Amino acid sequence: MNVLVMAFMHQLLHAVKNLLPIVAVVLLFQLLILRQVPDNAPSMLGGLLIVAVGVALFLQGLELGIFPVGKSLANQFARRGSTPLLLSFGFCLGFSAVVAEPALISVAAQAQEISNGRVDALTLRLLVAGSVGGVTALGVLRTILGHPIHLYLIPGYLLVIALTWFAPPEIIGLAYDSGGVTTNVVTVPLIAALGIGLASSIRGRHPLRDGFGLVALAVMVPMISVQLYGIWVYADSIPDTTLALASPEQVERVGRHWLQDFVFDLSAMLRDALPILGTILVFQYLVLRRPLGNPRQLLLGFMLVILGLYAFALGLKLGLFPIGRSMAAQLLEHEGYALTYLFAFLIGFATTLAEPALLAISKQAEEAAAGQVRGNAVRLLVAFGVAIGITIGVWRLVQGDPIHIYIIASYLLVILLALFTPRHILALAFDLGGVTTSEVTVPLITALGIGLATQIDDRNALIDGFGLIAFASIFPVVSVMLYAIWVERCRQPGSRGKNR
Repeated sequence: MNVLVMAFMHQLLHAVKNLLPIVAVVLLFQLLILRQVPDNAPSMLGGLLIVAVGVALFLQGLELGIFPVGKSLANQFARRGSTPLLLSFGFCLGFSAVVAEPALISVAAQAQEISNGRVDALTLRLLVAGSVGGVTALGVLRTILGHPIHLYLIPGYLLVIALTWFAPPEIIGLAYDSGGVTTNVVTVPLIAALGIGLASSIRGRHPLRDGFGLVALAVMVPMISVQLYGIWVYADSIPDTTLALASPEQVERVGRHWLQDFVFDLSAMLRDALPILGTILVFQYLVLRRPLGNPRQLLLGFMLVILGLYAFALGLKLGLFPIGRSMAAQLLEHEGYALTYLFAFLIGFATTLAEPALLAISKQAEEAAAGQVRGNAVRLLVAFGVAIGITIGVWRLVQGDPIHIYIIASYLLVILLALFTPRHILALAFDLGGVTTSEVTVPLITALGIGLATQIDDRNALIDGFGLIAFASIFPVVSVMLYAIWVERCRQPGSRGKNR
């Protein structure tokens, strides 16, 4: 028990550390620049602490029960060499991890609220999870066959761009954000471990070139499926309104005791996380027909995941959502938008540096590359790319320009750079774009975008409020590609940097 308590305290300190950059940036603006303190500051602070506890419980549960069993299953299937089993496991793993992704839950809930229920949160989550499951299976097949990643990514993003011309404006930002939030604290470690483990076990495959890329595919395909969903949902062209109506669930909550709310929310979290447990048990007992090594540990880890998800959702409502919207309102009270752009840049850079998924993927890349990639340099490049991306996204929102112009131009740039980027770094570059938005950053950025869209005249919260996460996912890919191209040119004979 003492070991578990110590492990939880370590996770809690780690979660608080991840929150500190956000707190530092917010305090810098509130006390030194804006010189205002929100009326609900104590509630916001309490919400942040609850978020930290929720993230710690969630991560502790994953590391205690879910991750060890998931990795063990992946290694067993890789050793057996059965392609159908690997593909089916890849689909179920991708689906079950994403459907319980906290960041996707928060974005889907906000989309349903702002669209007056036109975009159904559960439908959106199932659609995105199914997309990630399918493309995870496709990525596993790519690794088995040894196909270069650009043969999948370039046609895929060309399809994404083509659909953007036909998708309704209400869905474009949400579609790109949905792709950005699918790869996070749950998905990245599981999918990355599956890809790297598979590439390491197949002769002729390289972990850096062939092991990475699953995360990139998991980001891309939901953009396609959500845009198709939007074309169908908005086909009747009923006028949209930014006024959110109370959902049946919200109506039921009126007059209900807080203990009933607790039981209701906890049961909802149990429903959200059951697919992960179901996937593990089905493949362990029905496919491999082997007993679990430590079922009690798995059950304890699963319960910690449920409690962590509940605390995380509660903390979002009390802390991160109000902070994002409050900061948007306060920044817009000042003449000009310089402070708004500065806040967007700093919050993007600071939160990305402490992103747990980025730390994990950069460490795995450094180990797989055998000296070709430096983890700290990757983190700085990615953080700078996120900061630039969010700033450009806020600029677009303030100016009121159509988001598809920026998105299409950005992805055309990515496709162009992919033709010149060294092949051994290409999959990693795309993967890094999918791990930049954390369980803390996503709700804050989403709330900031929606807050700005509701405060600026002639802006629509659904059309203009979403999209910042998409920019935070695109520009890290650009920054890493540019750096890789520059390093490759420096290493060429005759260049000044050939000995570096």
